[in-house]
Amino acid sequence: MRISRTRITAVVAATATVAAAVTTVLAGTASAAQGCRIDYQPNEWTGGFTANVRVSPGDTALSSWTVTWSYPGGQRITGGWNAQVSQAGTTVTARNAAWNGSVPAGGSTEFGVQGTSTSGSVAPTGFTLNGVPCNGAPPPTTTPQPTTPPPTTPPPTTPPPTTPPPTTPPPTTPPPTTPPPTTPPPAGCAGAVLCDGFENQTGTTPSGDWSVVNPDCSGTGRASVDTATTHSGSRSLRIDGAQGYCNHVFVRSTKDLSAVGTVRYGRIWLRHTTALPTQHVTMMAMTDAADGNKDLRMGGQNGALQWNRASDDATLPEQSPAGVALSVPLPTGRWTCLEFMVDGNQGQLRTWLDGTAVTGLTADGVPTHDIDSQWLNRTWRPRLTDLKLGWESYGEGADTLWYDDVALGASRIGC
Repeated sequence: MRISRTRITAVVAATATVAAAVTTVLAGTASAAQGCRIDYQPNEWTGGFTANVRVSPGDTALSSWTVTWSYPGGQRITGGWNAQVSQAGTTVTARNAAWNGSVPAGGSTEFGVQGTSTSGSVAPTGFTLNGVPCNGAPPPTTTPQPTTPPPTTPPPTTPPPTTPPPTTPPPTTPPPTTPPPTTPPPAGCAGAVLCDGFENQTGTTPSGDWSVVNPDCSGTGRASVDTATTHSGSRSLRIDGAQGYCNHVFVRSTKDLSAVGTVRYGRIWLRHTTALPTQHVTMMAMTDAADGNKDLRMGGQNGALQWNRASDDATLPEQSPAGVALSVPLPTGRWTCLEFMVDGNQGQLRTWLDGTAVTGLTADGVPTHDIDSQWLNRTWRPRLTDLKLGWESYGEGADTLWYDDVALGASRIGC
């Protein structure tokens, strides 16, 4: 079983898309070819950043890869995913993980980084793939070229171009509904189809982008917008989950999530008060259109996290003592970052808690005793269509939970 134990890493920088034909081609399977391309797409906030990096080797297939670049200064890598990332001085080196070293000709693979910054938005430079430059030109920058002399530009009669007409409203004044520009979005939301910290909720009952749902029956479970306990900003989603099936309650995203595609990555910040019970409970559910519209459910059983398919009640991991031991409890009394990946093309599933891969919550297509033999007892190619957050108890188990900084996208988002 191939288990990823990569921890989150990240990088700050201005968007730098670097592409060039490489005239020197190294020999062997670890070389870079003509047309190699490195796409670097950052998401920045004050003091920190993440970046998604796409590696496209061009005309020759690779069996392994090493990407390097340099930061002009002030950026420090703190973690990464889908690659082994290190930094020495201003130079960053990223090497393929065990499962993504092979890249076909004309194909690509992606990894991500996370980091801190003290110098603001400065584009990285000097991209190489397996030692071969992939940057025929430096990344784009807003700094004027030093060879262009400015003194001869404006004739005396030209009005200053930065002076707006008196009737033009100041372009830097945001409309009232725009969040302050100094407030970063939930971390790692670049490119996410859903990115919500519940800051646009104006009442105590979730509305707008979220709706309260009670499948089949309703009871004492309650969903509300909370301003007392938050991960970031001033609001979160609170679930008062009661014991018993009909006391369940969920809050469902009303957004069109079809743009996420068949490979879905999620990131949810979660806090709760009571340890997971022995009996089965659910705290997140997603409708699977390819499985009779039954839910793929994340919850817990025997005191540890588990995945469950509503259609056949399969669990991941298997609920043997050895299987449960390969999962982890959900910590109480603090915020925890829960990440997951569901690959509808390959029928695979991965889970991370606070950036660490959970062995017992991984289905990689290779049946492994005590983990996913039951899960893989039939072909499973999920097509997920929604996202529901809440609480459902199938016996014992009541809990109070908070959800914040929720994100869904087509690539890993990070904590």
